[in-house]
Amino acid sequence: MTQQLTDALGDKALGKRVGAVVVDAATGQRVFASNADIGIVPASTTKIVTSAAALASLGPDTRLSTRVVQGRTPGSIVLVGGGDPMLSGPAAKPTTYPKPASLAVLAARTAATLKKQGVKKVTLGYDSSLYTGSPIGPGWKPSYIPDGNVAPVHALAIDEGRQNPARSQPRVANPPQFAAAAFAKLLSRYGIAVSKGIAPVKAGQSAAELGKVDSPPVYALVEHALTFSDNDLSEALARQVALKEGQPASFEGGGKAVLAVLKRLGASRGIQVYDGSGLSTKNRISADGLAKLVALAGSPKHPELHAVASGMPIAGFTGTLGNGRRFSGSDSKGQAGLVRAKTGTLNNVNTLAGLATTKDGRLVTFAFMADQVPLSAEPVLDRLAAIVARS
Repeated sequence: MTQQLTDALGDKALGKRVGAVVVDAATGQRVFASNADIGIVPASTTKIVTSAAALASLGPDTRLSTRVVQGRTPGSIVLVGGGDPMLSGPAAKPTTYPKPASLAVLAARTAATLKKQGVKKVTLGYDSSLYTGSPIGPGWKPSYIPDGNVAPVHALAIDEGRQNPARSQPRVANPPQFAAAAFAKLLSRYGIAVSKGIAPVKAGQSAAELGKVDSPPVYALVEHALTFSDNDLSEALARQVALKEGQPASFEGGGKAVLAVLKRLGASRGIQVYDGSGLSTKNRISADGLAKLVALAGSPKHPELHAVASGMPIAGFTGTLGNGRRFSGSDSKGQAGLVRAKTGTLNNVNTLAGLATTKDGRLVTFAFMADQVPLSAEPVLDRLAAIVARS
């Protein structure tokens, strides 16, 4: 394996800065290493870090709640964002696992409570103050939002800030206001009239709850984020970690909180993150840090982290490895189905980190990372992972 990997790493398609590590998952020992400890722009393999921190900090079964509470004046209500970007709006037709929470269900529950109270007309406000700081990440390119890679990060959004839930672009400029306007229409459908003028407000801390919907559990959110490389969901998870760890729910707070959780796990070495999704070009992760974190996530000692392994795309079949392009070459298609790995792609950056079982039954984890790629190194990364899987 060592010679084959060394030869493949010499491929010019990888560029001049490449980190590579293969680790025995059971012992944590390096099986192979090349530039193992240099910090490389990780792109979306950052989601492994965010996901592991979310599972360790929040717990696999935690859910994110979107609520409606009584306003400060009679006849007023407040839609309160809890940080669930997958909350589905009225135009969504969710077909993917896990089934998201529904704004329509929240409207129906709220309307039923209001009718019991004899209320038929309300003034609606919305509260998205759970998150603080800039909604746009450090090191994000100005094109990310217009191109539909991600929406501005807010605690209240529907359909991940998409104007049309079936399309990645355009993203709406003000996700909380867009969600509140959709909620007002749904309330009227359920027999509650809403006054004009929907505005941001701060909900009272002890305000009575009128309705609530919960997201799928964190383990299912993590699996979705990793399989489909979901940027919006990953940013939400980073902010939830910040809240749990007592940091501000901002990009900076998320980065600090994620690192604090990894330190508790003994897995922070070689990891520096500025966002949750990996869109930031400021992130730096070493191949060794990433491969060891994947090994930890698959360890029997950390059952709470297992959704990291189960959420990774299966080579040639699911998510970002199931698009027909990956593991399709003559030097990698024989290992389709035998590798689980998270992809990472930015301009001049290609990364792949995951796990495979060798022919002698040994579980190994790997990270192959390049951030000076001339064009695309995806076929070479697939070849490297395939070498590991057939060794």
